[in-house]
Order: sequence, then structure tokens, then C-alpha cells
Amino acid sequence: MTKRCFIIGHPVAHSRSPLIHGHWLAEHGLAGSYERVEVPPAQVAALIARLRAGEFLGGNVTVPNKEVVLPLLDEVSETARAMGAANTLWMEDGRLHGDNTDAYGFLAHLDACLPGWAGQTEKALILGAGGAARAVIYGLPERGIRRILLVNRSPERALELAAAFPKEVEARPWQEIAQLVGESDLIVNTTSLGMRGQPPLAIDLSGLRPGTIVDDIVYVPLETPLLAEARRLGGVPVDGLGMLLHQAVPGFERWFGIRPQVTAALRAKLEADIPAA
Repeated sequence: MTKRCFIIGHPVAHSRSPLIHGHWLAEHGLAGSYERVEVPPAQVAALIARLRAGEFLGGNVTVPNKEVVLPLLDEVSETARAMGAANTLWMEDGRLHGDNTDAYGFLAHLDACLPGWAGQTEKALILGAGGAARAVIYGLPERGIRRILLVNRSPERALELAAAFPKEVEARPWQEIAQLVGESDLIVNTTSLGMRGQPPLAIDLSGLRPGTIVDDIVYVPLETPLLAEARRLGGVPVDGLGMLLHQAVPGFERWFGIRPQVTAALRAKLEADIPAA
């Protein structure tokens, strides 16, 4: 029997996860499938019933269902509980488990492309206060980074997220970004600003110190205007595609029993699927 896995979301047609998992299935000669399933929030429980019945080995969850799925699980990892969201599901000993691999993906990508980055990073500046920001903030202390500045256009959301990490995070006004850029060793854009079809991320990077890491989780386009400007000013740009690739690793290992590698060939396959700017 073919081992079936899924990604559910609403919408989900844009997801590139099938490219990733399809590549790994072919690379390891495994009989399996990974498919997009369009599931609005009201139908998540029905999809979970199909998973419990054995129709699927497990799967991934994307917006807007990461929070919706949480109360339907039997076992929730510490990370998923802290995130308030799960993106990876699997059955184990008759119980439905859920984890969140976003923080792992963010850190693994930096580890892979900039070895030793954490040892050179004392202060991080995070732009945005949504689920991606929460994942980044959750992950950074694992690398010893405990001075985190958080800015968001809606100050209330920044204050709310900072309150969840009171030892590490300080919420600052969006208007202070230009000053904070010059104080930071790592800058991470977790908003959708700068994504194709979205408004630009209009911030002043003129105070950027050479060597500062600028990470944009947006990967369409691969080089956002933020990353292009960071490169021009001597910063170290990091695109968002690697986070997508690395966050997929734990799920594949859970479902198929093999830990896959994020290779240049896999990245090239995904890059070829991203329209040129």
C-alpha cells in the first residue's frame, strides 16, 4: 500500500511542500505520496478523522489551520504548545501527535549557511509579531541569544508577544527601527511585507553595520528588496527558502523513517519553481 501524507490549508494550491517531499521520496526510492488537500477550518476535524482511520500516515498543516488542529490532538509537543500551533502530525501507538518545526527550520537554515553565526550574535531585532515571529523568538534562546528586540506596526500585538517571553524580549516602537538596526547583530523580517503581491517593507537600513545578518523569511521573490539593500550595505543576507526546506525534515523522518538531507539539488528544484522577479 502506498504511504500517503498531506499538507492541509486554505488555500493550499500555492504550497511547495509536495516538491520537497516528492524529491525525497524519489531520492530514497520510497513508495509514497505527499499531496495538497484543500481544507477550510470548519472541515479540519473531518480530515483528522481520516488520518486516525489510517488513510494517511500523517501530514503538515499550514494557515489558517495550525491553531485549529491543536485541540484535536492526543499528544502535543512542548514546542507546539509554546507556539500555540502545530504544523506536523503523525500517528504513534494509536495516538495522534503534533509538533511545530518552524523554529527548528529557522535555526537549521542559519546553522547550515552561516556556521558559527550564533556565537557572533548578541542582540536580535525581530520585525513582526505573528506566528513566525513567535517561532523565531522561541528558537533564538536555544542558540544562547537572549537579547531580542521586537517591533510591530501594531504595538499591542508586540507587547502581547513580548509578555510571553519576558526574560528575552523587549517590545519597542516601530518608529525606532532605524536606530535599532544599528544596534543589532541579527535582523529578521517575519512579516509578509516585501512578498510578491504585498506592500514593500519600507524601513531605513542606512545604519546597518557591515556583517550584520539580515534574514527575511519571505522567499517569493528569493531576494527581497530588504535583502538586496542589506547586501548593498555590507550585510549578510539570508533568504527564506532554507527555512521552508529545513522545517520539512522532521516530518519526513517521522512518516518514512529516513532523515532526509537538504541538498543543493533540492534547493535548485525549489528555486526553479519560484517565478523570476
